[in-house]
Amino acid sequence: MLLYRILCHGNFTFDHIAHPVMTSDDWRAYGGFMMTTMNDGGGYDRGSAAMSVSLADRRQNMIRRCTDAAKSAGTTILFGMTTSLILQAVPVPSGVALASGGEERLHTVSSSWDKRVRGSGLQAHVWKRLTNDSCIRINQYVYALDLIHTWAQMSSRIALVDLVALADAVVTTLSQYPGRGASNTNAHAIRDAMIEFVNNGERFSGKRNCIKALALCRTGVMSPMETLARLYLMTYGIPDPETNYVVPGVTFQSGVEMTLDMAWPDVKVAVEYDGDQHRTDKTQWRRDQEKRELLRSQGWVVMVVTADNLCDDSARSLFAFMVGRYLATRGMHVNFRLTAMPL
Repeated sequence: MLLYRILCHGNFTFDHIAHPVMTSDDWRAYGGFMMTTMNDGGGYDRGSAAMSVSLADRRQNMIRRCTDAAKSAGTTILFGMTTSLILQAVPVPSGVALASGGEERLHTVSSSWDKRVRGSGLQAHVWKRLTNDSCIRINQYVYALDLIHTWAQMSSRIALVDLVALADAVVTTLSQYPGRGASNTNAHAIRDAMIEFVNNGERFSGKRNCIKALALCRTGVMSPMETLARLYLMTYGIPDPETNYVVPGVTFQSGVEMTLDMAWPDVKVAVEYDGDQHRTDKTQWRRDQEKRELLRSQGWVVMVVTADNLCDDSARSLFAFMVGRYLATRGMHVNFRLTAMPL
């Protein structure tokens, strides 16, 4: 098979391989990707509404737990790490959650060790860059470290890909919900504020990781899995896509602009991350169908990936190969790597 022959040889450029027609059966044999072209439909819309409901539920539950902890301790408490992220409705990448011990732990923050708040179920942390302005009031008992500080606080504890995913999530959250540590709701301005925070402040553990992550941070990213998909593609030499790309001249019947998670608009190739809500939510499914027909009429190729396509090295390399091949068949130069390289 074509894929086998290529993977058994050295690095190559997609410009030098043949472009045989691949059927839907071929795609299923190559790992179960869903894709659409002008010939067979497709196109998907992210389920940000479903995600928002889930985040809101988690936030309310966390507020209750943190309030109970503060009342038990007899003092107001400032929370950081993943506790702060959940209190402020930020989607938490799985790698970040694992590094923090899951959601069961409540992470507190103070400016010095002698000011730590102790109590059952509380894990104390010191953040020396703490200021009054970096504390966000949740209620009379609970405060959260602002999101830019929280992101920096976690930078020495998580992998680079997760730090980038978290940066993307922070930018998107602050652009949608002002007052959580940013004075500007423009996503690019928020990213610039994060860069200024890292570059102009005092040193902290993880500062170098933050600099690397911000170079890879993008705006308009609606889920951590979208970030991970983009970064995995880059490690295999796939050109950096545009994120949250607005397709010109194409809207839903409601008039809402149609966007793509990742797009290479010059060759009309796109990738969308498809969460479970795309198959369980009827309204979302109908929107997917509307988007499918509109994108088909515009000549787009859309690959839809799920968590299974990103679960291990083998799945990720196959995902990258398929994206690279479609870019190449539409005229883009792709210097594909057979082995993932560091970001």
